[in-house]
Amino acid sequence: MSNSFFYSALPMRVSFGAGYRSKLADEVNSLGLKRVLVLATEYQKDLAQEISDSLGELSVGVYAKAQMHVPIETARDAQRYANEAGADGCVAVGGGSTTGLGKAIALEFGTPIIALPTTYAGSEMTPVWGLTADGVKKTGKDSRVLPTSVIYDPELTLSLPVGMSITSGFNAVAHAVEALYAPDGSPIISLMAEEGVRSLVGALPRVAADSDNIDHRSEALYGAWLCGATLGATTMSLHHKLCHTLGGTFNLPHAETHTVVLPYALAYNAKSAPHALAALQRATGAEDPAAYLRQLSLDLGAPASLRELGLRDEEIATAVDLATRNPYANPREVTADGVRKLLTAALNGDPVPA
Repeated sequence: MSNSFFYSALPMRVSFGAGYRSKLADEVNSLGLKRVLVLATEYQKDLAQEISDSLGELSVGVYAKAQMHVPIETARDAQRYANEAGADGCVAVGGGSTTGLGKAIALEFGTPIIALPTTYAGSEMTPVWGLTADGVKKTGKDSRVLPTSVIYDPELTLSLPVGMSITSGFNAVAHAVEALYAPDGSPIISLMAEEGVRSLVGALPRVAADSDNIDHRSEALYGAWLCGATLGATTMSLHHKLCHTLGGTFNLPHAETHTVVLPYALAYNAKSAPHALAALQRATGAEDPAAYLRQLSLDLGAPASLRELGLRDEEIATAVDLATRNPYANPREVTADGVRKLLTAALNGDPVPA
């Protein structure tokens, strides 16, 4: 490990505790906001309405049209809605899709965001935004999209189905894995990443076995917060490039895609990132963390292959082409042949290479 590094703390306020959604009005007032728009997906419309009602006159209502990968048409419609309602802030109730929509509004108008995560996605911890237009997902970093305040209430994750909890948790683990070998990592980030992975791989089997247990949910959400924070402080690498490509171009489901790709991307990079490998060995207790994560995901009922998620053989060539254009920083050289082998293995659900 180098003795030289830079570390910047995320400029946000984090509240963590069961029942803490009841503190939302206080948070809105402390930020000086007068009229906030509550964002959600159609699936979580009822929860969003409950949150909106709890705010009384502080809320201008609910916009429940958030979608996966943030289609630019939805972002523009939400921006119009917020503008017409006179909203001076947004409350994002949900996972990555809803937080991503809030970020799109913030990117355009500089609108403050308060996030109430209901999944383990971690988007609320990052200044990363994404928009999908014409079948291509474009991402960027801008401090304006970072939520001003995040309220982590484990009770909000109790209704998250077990299957979605598992894949959302692996999505979070992927953030920490890449942070461990990011070119702009630091000892602090590495500590957070290792602890985040340790917490999640321990909590997810317990969540699967007893999903109504608030202690298990709290441990998983704690791990997800740490993993998300590491993603927010570092540069993304090959894994995220692949998942952005597969999601934005082929509309593969976000968390499930991260879950399937993660072990293969980690195996691709492991020998070129010995410090990251050692941290993951400590966090998982496994000599081969890539194989361990793959088996754990299967044991917990996660999808086994990209084919299962809808990717077809003839789409591999396009995915390779897009994923190798302007590649993200990565500890191992990104080559078309290497990515093709990686994606083909993930497509078929082959054993993870040692």
